[in-house]
Amino acid sequence: LLLFLSSFAADEPKTAEAPKEFVLFNGKSLDDWETVDIGGSGVVDLEGGVMIINQGESISGVVYKKADTLPLTNYEITLEAKRLQGVDFFVGLTFPVGDVKHCATLICGGWGGSVTGISSIDGFDASDNNTSSYQRYEDDKWYAIKLRVTPENLSAWIGEKQVIDEDIKDKKIAVRP
Repeated sequence: LLLFLSSFAADEPKTAEAPKEFVLFNGKSLDDWETVDIGGSGVVDLEGGVMIINQGESISGVVYKKADTLPLTNYEITLEAKRLQGVDFFVGLTFPVGDVKHCATLICGGWGGSVTGISSIDGFDASDNNTSSYQRYEDDKWYAIKLRVTPENLSAWIGEKQVIDEDIKDKKIAVRP
């Protein structure tokens, strides 16, 4: 897992100073990460520079401990992920949208393994809103994932393919209840 975050000013011209980049996972340590354990969660390991979030009986994951130091809007998160086993909810990346009280989750491979979208917009999950699409995710294949957050738009790419381009002005953004 390679995880990068860069921030930018949405109104800056392309010739402006390069965006500030934060390396969230360095491939050497899990010290900046806390395992999510809601009972039955899988173990998180570091093997060969890769963060491995093992499948559990329920949700498995990690939380970045220094999240309060990161931008809340006008940023991109890029990561590379590979599903080793399982068929459901390959990636669930929760992120702030403007402030820490308004977060959403980019879902890749949800609801049986192929739904990709944002949960939740105006109370609708990724499976039931305008961001929903079906993508095929194969085991043992690396996927480059990029998420862009601005005050008025959420965008996401799987590889070079843009899969989400959603206007969020005047919409309620929240994590799934």
